[in-house]
Amino acid sequence: MKKIILSAAVVLMLISCQNESTEPTTSAITHRLCASHDVLQEQLEADPTLAIRMNEIEAFTQNRISKSNFRLVNGKVVIPVVVNVLYRTASENISDAQIQSQIDVLNQDFTATNTDFGSVPAEWSAIAANVGITFELVTINRKSTSKTSWGTRDAMKSTKKGGLDPTSPTTTLNLWACTIGGGILGYAQFPGGSSSTDGVVIDSKYFGLSGTASYPYNLGRTGTHEVGHWMNLRHIWGDASCGNDLVADTPVAKTSNFGVPAYPYVSTCLPAHNEMTMNYMDYTDDRGMYMFTNGQKARMAAIFVSGGPRAAIGQ
Repeated sequence: MKKIILSAAVVLMLISCQNESTEPTTSAITHRLCASHDVLQEQLEADPTLAIRMNEIEAFTQNRISKSNFRLVNGKVVIPVVVNVLYRTASENISDAQIQSQIDVLNQDFTATNTDFGSVPAEWSAIAANVGITFELVTINRKSTSKTSWGTRDAMKSTKKGGLDPTSPTTTLNLWACTIGGGILGYAQFPGGSSSTDGVVIDSKYFGLSGTASYPYNLGRTGTHEVGHWMNLRHIWGDASCGNDLVADTPVAKTSNFGVPAYPYVSTCLPAHNEMTMNYMDYTDDRGMYMFTNGQKARMAAIFVSGGPRAAIGQ
């Protein structure tokens, strides 16, 4: 069991996503990259009060998790989703069916109804979680643009900058599908950031069930991983060698894992144990990740209870 330590370092333990596949791929991207680390660092530098808010959120989260009677106020969370599609080419203007496939993947992964959930190793079967959070697509907004790529400065989230403003961000999850560029698959904003930039950005080539051309990131798990960050989850290795992801039941990991490691994958972090490479918050290929834990479930649930940073969602 990992010791939870609250400090300013928690805020600065940022999300840098880098993943190298060990399998042949037809995708132009050979390393999984998300820009959450860089985006959050820029937000912290621009707004010194963000660190204070994130520390307060962390303290609230740990307090809620520690309560033996912890439960959601209304028993479940259904998250309304708005998808904002920004396209220059026909292929970037992804279909309604592809968009719905991402919603379907989120619903499966967050309710443990994904077909590969049965592959969870026996040693973790007792803590493999049905998070019990579901998603409902309510609106698709589309906008033709002349941009070849959007980068990671949140321009796609601003109508004034050629993108699309988020819709009701305090009560709704906004997803942006666009070409990010720079080899970035996606990035998320953690709880505590500005509502004007809140949500998740996913490159349109890796949005939902995107086809063999996007292998090994074609099963919608970029969305699952990034929404996990949006729900306050850290990487399973805690963004440091043998680091702390603030979840007690995830085994300590040396660093990010790539491709689809064969189980058991013995950690070099002592004492000797197996790493949970199939966790959604690792860097494995889409087909190599298929579980959350009960500890991660409790951490996510805490943001939706009364007083939590996303308590207005679904209300």
